Amino acid sequence: MHELVTVVYSNASRDWDKQEHVVVDLRRYIRCLFTKYKFPLDKAASAIRLVMAHFELFEAEVAG
Repeated sequence: MHELVTVVYSNASRDWDKQEHVVVDLRRYIRCLFTKYKFPLDKAASAIRLVMAHFELFEAEVAG
């Protein structure tokens, strides 16, 4: 979990959700972590969406 948070925060920038290349990179890093820790590949797509959604909610709380 700590490694996931570190990867997301170190690669997120201001207005990260409006920059497609940043979103793609974040998804790739998350997918690599899932592979590293042998997360089931059939559940990876929904888990990546969940991680990104949580990060968006957290960013909205911090900004607001």
